[in-house]
Amino acid sequence: MPFSSRIQARGVQLLLSGMMTRVHEELRFTDIPKRTESLRVETGAGPVECTVYRPPADTGTPAPVYVNFHGGGFIVGRPEQDDHICRYIAATAGCVVINVDYAVAPQRPYPTAVTQAYDVTEWIAENGEPHGWDGSRLAVGGHSAGANLTATVCRTARERGTFTPRLQIIDSAPLDQLADPSTKQSSIAKPLLNPHLMRIFTAAYVPDAADRAHPLVSPALADDLAGLPPALVITAEHDRLRDEGDAYAKALDAAGVPVTHRVFEGVDHYFTHTGPVPAGKEAIELMADTLRTALAA
Repeated sequence: MPFSSRIQARGVQLLLSGMMTRVHEELRFTDIPKRTESLRVETGAGPVECTVYRPPADTGTPAPVYVNFHGGGFIVGRPEQDDHICRYIAATAGCVVINVDYAVAPQRPYPTAVTQAYDVTEWIAENGEPHGWDGSRLAVGGHSAGANLTATVCRTARERGTFTPRLQIIDSAPLDQLADPSTKQSSIAKPLLNPHLMRIFTAAYVPDAADRAHPLVSPALADDLAGLPPALVITAEHDRLRDEGDAYAKALDAAGVPVTHRVFEGVDHYFTHTGPVPAGKEAIELMADTLRTALAA
């Protein structure tokens, strides 16, 4: 990655690090009690810190587990931006939620985050008993960049035959890193994501352009989707990433993967954090309801 591009990426990283944690006040769910603890998982790309959210009450049996990957264009490492989603899901879906603080670019470019995301999830699947969750009832999901990582975790797990998530949640994901961002259109004049910013994200995360068509970078370009876990795919009407999310949902369905696809109207990228509040709450409730059903099966 050229030095000038790295400096540019660092500037965006510093600018967005504070902004990404600004969740709309009415989406914070501060009335829901939070039981959390820290967890450190060793991976093939270094140790990863995680935050474990427990359901408000113990049931006497190990709860199922949901692994969450935050967004941030692969360059912002602020997992606390998903605190509201993690606490809501832990409380209402009755599962342990593990929020993963994976490494970000430009300091740690691809494939670091992919390796860490998979290795953490595999560890969670295999080490539930001593930690009080049921690793055999596991789901994985994420938002924006974290949704891309969700797709890569599920793909790698299928290829290695190590564990089988009950559900994958793909929320507003960048799934095609090969296409130039200028070709990704929005129905409004000034959407949250602009092509210049998206190019900075991609160049920082995948500095070698030859890697951008790889299925672990651009899941939407893969032609072998059969056998992946059931999916909840959420897209936003005004998001520049909507078309690739819609196309991925259709491709999963065509490959025989059970898919629930919901396009939220009148909203843009990151609406589950910044609102509008009614749509944000509805999307988070949809995640929790779908998880509850999948993990109870």
